[in-house]
Amino acid sequence: MKRRTGKRALAAALAIGVGAALVGCSGGGGSADKGVSLEGGEYSGPDVTISFWNGWTGGAAPVLVPKLIKQFNDEHKNITVKDVPMEWADISAKMPLAIKAGKGPDVSVAHGDDLATYAAQGLVLPVDDIVKTLGYKAEDFPSGLFDASVYNGSQYAIPWSVTPLGLYANTTVLKEAGLDPENLPTDKDSYLKALDKLKAAGVQGEWVDGYVFTGTFEFESLLWQFGGDLYNEDVSKATFNSDAGVQALTWMVDLVKKGYSPKNVAQDGNINALIGGKTAFNWNGVWQTTNAALDKIEWKAAVVPQIGTEKAVWSSSTHWIFLNNKGQDKNKTAAAATFVKWMNDNSSGWAATGELPAKNSVREDPALLKQYPNLEPFMKELEYAHYETVSPGINGANALITTAVNEAVLLKKSPKQALDDAAAQADKILQQNKKQYGG
Repeated sequence: MKRRTGKRALAAALAIGVGAALVGCSGGGGSADKGVSLEGGEYSGPDVTISFWNGWTGGAAPVLVPKLIKQFNDEHKNITVKDVPMEWADISAKMPLAIKAGKGPDVSVAHGDDLATYAAQGLVLPVDDIVKTLGYKAEDFPSGLFDASVYNGSQYAIPWSVTPLGLYANTTVLKEAGLDPENLPTDKDSYLKALDKLKAAGVQGEWVDGYVFTGTFEFESLLWQFGGDLYNEDVSKATFNSDAGVQALTWMVDLVKKGYSPKNVAQDGNINALIGGKTAFNWNGVWQTTNAALDKIEWKAAVVPQIGTEKAVWSSSTHWIFLNNKGQDKNKTAAAATFVKWMNDNSSGWAATGELPAKNSVREDPALLKQYPNLEPFMKELEYAHYETVSPGINGANALITTAVNEAVLLKKSPKQALDDAAAQADKILQQNKKQYGG
């Protein structure tokens, strides 16, 4: 949780803070040109040392990342990757000015909803030629994921990992309520029947919260299931207050009103209740599969139930980015591209961190699922997963979605009023973004 919310702090600071000063101003690195000592994905130029900034300081990542980097360095005598881990908040404070001064990293990672902001600010290089040289195509990754790194017709990143939402179940609680844990609910009817049976047994079956983790993700999944979307096509107007949005948020609020969920659930209260045997279901991300506290209980994961008219689920995405440092050495960028390709090719172990490798050939290898069987339902969802909105400055508007969810599930406002109020404020931010970034 700390790892993922920390990444959001990075996004917010770059979108709203000091990074905004770089809008319209290139860092001076130019574009990631093809043919600079990079043929067939292998760097063949002079010896270089490249810096890799990342915020992987928690969980399994601090063990895995240095191990992978050491292996890469051992196999590439002309490239030395320098691992620079730090808190995500520190990266957010240092990266924009470091890039402007030519002292930023050569390669880093970012969420899909950060990429357009970075591109508009001139912080990252367009990588169309790198993508072509490495031989990557959209079909090498989950459907729609490549689009999460396209801005103004250019590619600005290469996918690394995805983290869809899923349904977690405490099977002991289900059995005690007379439910079959081998047949978890898959749709509205079966989910309501399970919640009713749990309620009859004195259990509030799903604890609904009003926080990004995980109330906002559940709302967005339901919004898409009811056929809605967060914004219009050119991201000039919020549409999360559509009829589909009202249906989605009403579903969540009704869980509270009808006693399936307690009121005023604290941050992380739902996953803690699942672990504590106080609830049966929790909509949460694939990252929870690595939560050591789950080892204390009997549990299993499944795809999120289809409550609406179509299958849909929220997912975040993480991408490799190449930084546009002032005077950026093109050999270093080429070497970084070789590093990225190697990391993607060797990303099967990344599942140990609670994230799914983005590269299809790696993720779909039967050996990975054999080693990490709990990932199966999350993998199944990728064919209908929805990723982040691609638009500069979008995180300011996205924050208002959480405000609406919070106000509604706390019963402070009706779902429609909460969404309408949030959409009106979001529209102002979207208008400001258009003026600031163009488009």
